[in-house]
Amino acid sequence: MEQPALRVIDACKTYDRSDHAALLPTSFEVARGEFVSLVGPSGCGKSTLLGMIAGLLTPDAGTIEALGRPVTGPGDGRAIVFQDAALFPWLTVLHNVEYGLRAHKVPKAERRERVEDALRLVHLDHVADKYPYELSGGMRQRASIARALVMRPEILLMDEPFSALDAQTRTILSDELQRIWLETRPAVVFVTHNLIEAAFLSDTVHLLSSGPGRIVKTYDIDIPRPRDEADPALLELRHDMLDRLRAEVDDAAERRAQVAEVSAL
Repeated sequence: MEQPALRVIDACKTYDRSDHAALLPTSFEVARGEFVSLVGPSGCGKSTLLGMIAGLLTPDAGTIEALGRPVTGPGDGRAIVFQDAALFPWLTVLHNVEYGLRAHKVPKAERRERVEDALRLVHLDHVADKYPYELSGGMRQRASIARALVMRPEILLMDEPFSALDAQTRTILSDELQRIWLETRPAVVFVTHNLIEAAFLSDTVHLLSSGPGRIVKTYDIDIPRPRDEADPALLELRHDMLDRLRAEVDDAAERRAQVAEVSAL
């Protein structure tokens, strides 16, 4: 059996200053080339979990393995795309995308070839010499995706990368991401609040409870690709996820009310 790209084993996190448990012990695996989404209410620990997988946060307990090795920090075959494109404003698109390769001392000829390939993949080769302020929000985010892809990661982590975009641009970029993933096939862990986006893109969706987060339901999606967001099967999945999310939010509100009632006695 092939080793998974990613293995999360009972990872949990509590923030010391607030003594607030962000994530209860959580376990799942991501196969090589699999697209996995994490969805759940605000504050359920999705971004905390992604941060631990990225090596930007350390779990309080449990372990995370990427490509068969314990995660002790960033790198090692992983790349991350954040909500904000976070491009250097003084660098052109080409030099932004090239930045990681320069830091890793990749030879110039190879750098340029890989950057050109990445820009073509996200359809930005025609704006390689532009600066970030000259681009639309969607183009800046595509440049951010190219900057991650140019590193040829085996695991691509994405933290709500389309959340700041308008609905039309978001739909277009979801379709673009599907195309890019089908061409490159890294393992992907994708955090989103958008349920149809999760169903459209993913092989597997893990739904987390209200904070402290834990996986309460997993959806395995075997709808053939390429997909259409208007597919009735995807809309049915979204409806089921939405019902479960509403139930989780209602249960969390009831638990808080019970705690407040006990505290008042």
